[in-house]
Amino acid sequence: MSPLLLAVLIITVALAFDFLNGFHDAANSIATVVATRVLTPFQAVCWAAFFNFVSAFLFGTGVASTVGKGFVDLNLVTPYVIMAGLFGAIAWDLITWWWGLPTSSSHALIGGYAGAALANAACRLGFVNSYKALIKGQWPTTVAFIVVAPIIGLVLAYCLMIAVYWMFQHSTPSKMDVYFRKLQLISAGLYSFAHGTNDAQKTMGIITGVLVTSGFLPRGQFHVPVWVILAAHAAIALGTLSGGWRIVHTMGGRLTRLKPRSGFCAETAAAISILFATWLKQPVSTTHVIAGSIAGVGSINRFKAVRWGIATNIVWAWILTIPASAAIAWVSFLVIRLILPAAVM
Repeated sequence: MSPLLLAVLIITVALAFDFLNGFHDAANSIATVVATRVLTPFQAVCWAAFFNFVSAFLFGTGVASTVGKGFVDLNLVTPYVIMAGLFGAIAWDLITWWWGLPTSSSHALIGGYAGAALANAACRLGFVNSYKALIKGQWPTTVAFIVVAPIIGLVLAYCLMIAVYWMFQHSTPSKMDVYFRKLQLISAGLYSFAHGTNDAQKTMGIITGVLVTSGFLPRGQFHVPVWVILAAHAAIALGTLSGGWRIVHTMGGRLTRLKPRSGFCAETAAAISILFATWLKQPVSTTHVIAGSIAGVGSINRFKAVRWGIATNIVWAWILTIPASAAIAWVSFLVIRLILPAAVM
């Protein structure tokens, strides 16, 4: 297969993953605004998709650079490695979508990318040297943010709820909701904006990695082309338009019961957390953050208001995401190698 045709094929798969990311994570963008009945599901996905796309040029490409070159040794990355990594991420996303679990597409992508690189290193350097595919890079910070990001969302949401109750202490709940049904349009848009700018950049990083390893960009130059930025944001926006109703049910109704005021606080807290991480050039899980924020607003009245059994299942899915997607990507690379021995060249 010619380098150009292979690059086009892998970029197509990457954009399919980005579409699936929007489809899978649409629930995170719209769960609260649908659960509170501020918008219908169709209105909500259109609203979210619009802000997914308009975030394209406002936060740079720092996250893309982190994903593309911050986790694995590019000398052990080939287009086939990237293809296998995408297969691992897509497979895990589809599995968890079917189960209705709001797992992280971001960490599935990172895990798949790392697993495929490890498999390539094992084939070229021997199994005991497969670890050489990984670099310290951004791993410590990214792994830390798996825990830190949802905690930030939870604490911010909890504090925002306290502030709201203090400001509206003389108002009835129905009067509060008149205001917050309008304000939730802003918070939902802000959250979708944050989701778009962080998540689309991860696909940008993968596509740029394809261009570098295929020889279409110099290895010493990791610069994201404008057309890649537009394509990634268009794909994630189209994916969001397609929705993900299984996960909406888990996030918007089963985890805790939401009102417009609590939905506003959850979305605002999650958006602030994600934009902070994006400013730090860190790929975080928008899923983790919004789940933490929803738990934060749910626990403001009483601890048992949050269905912690469901939350525990979600956490287990988070823990398994990187190793599971890495394992699938490892097997995918071995299959590609059997079909195309040149995959390890």
